[in-house]
Parts: sequence; C-alpha cells; structure tokens
Amino acid sequence: MAPGARVDRFEIFFDLVFVFSFFIITRATALQVTGGALLHALLVLAVLWWSWVVHSVVATRVRLGEGFVPVLMTVGMAALFTFALSLPNAFRDPRGNAAGPIVAAVSYTVLRLVHLLLYRHVVRDSPAERRQLMRFAPEVVGSTLLLLVAALVPPKIDGLTSASVIRDGLWATVVLLQYGTGLLAGTWGWGVVSAEHWAERYDLILIIALGESVISVGVGSNLLGQPPTWPAVVAAVLGIFFTAALWWAHYDMVGPAARIALHAARDGPRVAMARDAYAYLFLPMIAGIILFALGAEMIVHDIADPRVPPSESAHFPAVPLLFGGVACYLCGNMLFQARTLRTVSWTRVAAVLLLGATVPVAQRVPGLVAMALLTVITVGMVATEVIVFDEGRRALRKLVFEERTSHEAHEAAWRARWHEQPDEGERPGG
Repeated sequence: MAPGARVDRFEIFFDLVFVFSFFIITRATALQVTGGALLHALLVLAVLWWSWVVHSVVATRVRLGEGFVPVLMTVGMAALFTFALSLPNAFRDPRGNAAGPIVAAVSYTVLRLVHLLLYRHVVRDSPAERRQLMRFAPEVVGSTLLLLVAALVPPKIDGLTSASVIRDGLWATVVLLQYGTGLLAGTWGWGVVSAEHWAERYDLILIIALGESVISVGVGSNLLGQPPTWPAVVAAVLGIFFTAALWWAHYDMVGPAARIALHAARDGPRVAMARDAYAYLFLPMIAGIILFALGAEMIVHDIADPRVPPSESAHFPAVPLLFGGVACYLCGNMLFQARTLRTVSWTRVAAVLLLGATVPVAQRVPGLVAMALLTVITVGMVATEVIVFDEGRRALRKLVFEERTSHEAHEAAWRARWHEQPDEGERPGG
C-alpha cells in the first residue's frame, strides 16, 4: 500500500455485498417493526460494521485487487453474502430451527478468518505488528465462539423469554467485546499509510448506504407495484430531496475538511483519529440511514396505497423512525466533526432540536405533510449553511482545488519521465 493510494475497483466490488447486507437488515426489520426487531437490527448492524472496520484495516496494508488476494477475498465475499442471507432467520423463535443462526455464525467466522490470514501474511516480517495483531486474537476467538453459542444454546431452552434474553445478551456481549477491544488495544503498532485511501474508503461506503436507502424505500414502499399518483410522486421527490440534504451535510464541508485533518495527523494521533472518527462514529450515521429508511418506507407505502385516505396520519412508529433516524445521522456527523475538526456547527444542533420538537406535530398530520416538514428542516439547514458559512466554504474549496492541481502536476511530471527514457535500441551498446 503506497502512501498516496486510492480505493481500487475490487474494494468497491466488495462493498456492494456489504450494502446488500444493509438492505437485508432493512427488509427483515420492515416485516414487523417492533422494539425487539429494532434491537436485533442494531445488534446485527454493529457486528457487521465491525467486520467492515477490520476489512478496512486489512485494506490499509494490502491491495485487495492484486496478486492472490482477490481469490481469498472472493471467499470472504461469499461468506459475507451467506451471512446476509441468514440474517432474517438469525433472530426468529430461538426454540425453533437453528439453521439460520448457525449459518450466520459459521459465515461470520469464515469472513473473520479471511481477514486474519491476510493481515497475518502482511505483517509476517514485522514483530511489532505481529504482537499488536495478537492483542486482537481474544476478540476474534471470543466473538465467533459467542455467536456459535448464541446459535446452539437458546434452542435447548424451553422458555421463549429466557431463550430470547440469552441469545440477545450473547449478541450484545459480542458487540461490547469487539468495540471494547478496539479501544483497549490502543494505537501502538498500527499505522494508516494512506490517509487518502482511508477517508475515501469510508466516504464511499456512506454514500452507497445513502443510495441503498433510496432503493429500500422505492422497493419496500410498493411504489413499483402501484400506478403513479400525485401524492406518491411528491413523496418520492421529497425523499430524494432530504436524502440529498443528508449527503450534502457530510460531503459539502465536513468530509473534505476531515480528510485534510487526517492527512495532517501523524503516527498515533492519525490512527486514533481514523479509529474514533471513521471506524466508530460512522456507525451511528449508518444506523440513522437504516432507521430513517424504515420510517420513510412506512409513510410512502401508505401514501402510495389508494385504499389509505390522503388525510390519514402516518402509522406509529413511522414518524419517530423517520425523524429519529435523521437526527441520529446528524448527531453521528456532529460527533465526527468534533473529533476531526474540533468544531460543532450550530446549524446541526438547531436542526436536531427542531427535529425532536417537530415529532409530536408530525405524528398528527398526514404522512405527506410529515415528510414535507422533514424536508423543510434538512434542506433549510443546508441552505443556511451555504449562506452563513460561505466564506469558509470558499476557502475550503480553494484549498482542495490547489491541492488537486498540485497533485496532478506532480503526477504528470512523474509520468513524463517514462517518455524521457530512451528506447532499448537507442541506448549506447543497444
């Protein structure tokens, strides 16, 4: 991995399977939106996201699309795909068939072994990095064993409540073990060779997740199965508008400025920032995307259904999920901004407070009006930032433009050396 490396095509190919897992989580939860279903969705998302974090760490050291690595990563993709397919059955009646939970546990084990083998191969000549890798061995063994226990033990318990509590507790223990290990292991012995690659890697998975939310709403809300009506068209347009506003919230200023901050950091501080801001604080943003996709899907489904009166308010818990998911996304982004840039935008704080205050009103008005309220708040936040932070935005864009211009000039000069080399036949003695 070179210091200036960018994300290669195979990494994006692998990301599509991760996003399919996000889609499956949304679809499985949408079948029956309850408190337990939401808890299970968040537990699965946290475990899945940790595997993504490990995957990104491996990708900082070895190019995933070169040599023998794509062959091994294809095995990991198959395991991840199988893991995603088994998720809808992972939290069914624990006293029933354990095939789904076992497939999930085994698939997850295979995926972690692929990452472990790859990283072990990369650090084989570095004693310090091998010692740091061993600090994560208890997490790898413990999390995989706990998932297997969660698949095998609950079916042997007679009481449904006891079996469910034990299963959910084991999954929660996996999450605590994984993220706790990331904090306890520290930053010594690790390195982020290419800050550009790390930041781009996470920015891409976030934007793909935002796109997946649009697909989930379109597919799950039955928009494709009904003739287009004006309310349905308006709801679809509003969904695109507020999703674009959430994209803007990260990629307009915060994301580019954070990338520069990560470049400026060195050694341990860079690793700590990469871990805290990207590996940990992207999780609430991804969770927020799934939550607001569920809420938007429920609302748009009623809007597109000709049997539901247009004046009827959205069914619970559609509005709390929609507004709460957007608030969760913005809170995660504010924490990300605070960790990387040491600042917090008052516009984001105001938007989150306004979202919370608007929920009681949005639950009493028609679903289309609730979506319109959300869109006004998010688009209004973006418009305010464009006006209020105009000077800072211009300065940031100027800096990014100068950086890219300098980088392109350097690359062009480097490649020009190839043409300056004489051909073999023109060299003396050739």
